[in-house]
Amino acid sequence: MRIELENAAIEIVVGDITEQRDMDAIVNAANAELMSGGGVAGAIHRKAGPELAQACRPLAPIRPGEAVITGSFRLPNTHVIHCLGPIYGVDKPEAELLARCYASAIALADTRGIGSLAFPALSTGAFSYPVEEAAPVACAAVAEALVRAESMRVVRHVLTNEALVQIFAAETSKAVGRRAR
Repeated sequence: MRIELENAAIEIVVGDITEQRDMDAIVNAANAELMSGGGVAGAIHRKAGPELAQACRPLAPIRPGEAVITGSFRLPNTHVIHCLGPIYGVDKPEAELLARCYASAIALADTRGIGSLAFPALSTGAFSYPVEEAAPVACAAVAEALVRAESMRVVRHVLTNEALVQIFAAETSKAVGRRAR
């Protein structure tokens, strides 16, 4: 699914974050130390190779809501933006920190002239943020951040199944509608 905005588009697809060959950068659902783990972070580190961990080491630790950037090494993209999402029930206020992740990643990409960026559903895996609560926050943050972005032309939500695509599509439509008023 693709939702066109005035100067950019938001795409919502089922896929593998490490296989987004047409995206300039992808977002890693990182841990504070920016090291390999399970889920998205593990998949990205495995595909990128050990050079990614070496590049991350001097940037760590990061706090919830923060984003940092590295090269992508063996991934098909130019950059990886690492975001630390909130752990649900631990890092407060969850919604504010999650929104900051998306906004920070887009702002950081924009300062580098990056035109396209793919996100996983941050914090919804090992960090236990319920998708039904995370999706409205994520979609609103992306829509708002794209208004301020100068170089960003496409943001893609890369999700694990069609049910999630439907949730993110509905929430993106709501967020874009709210922003347009």
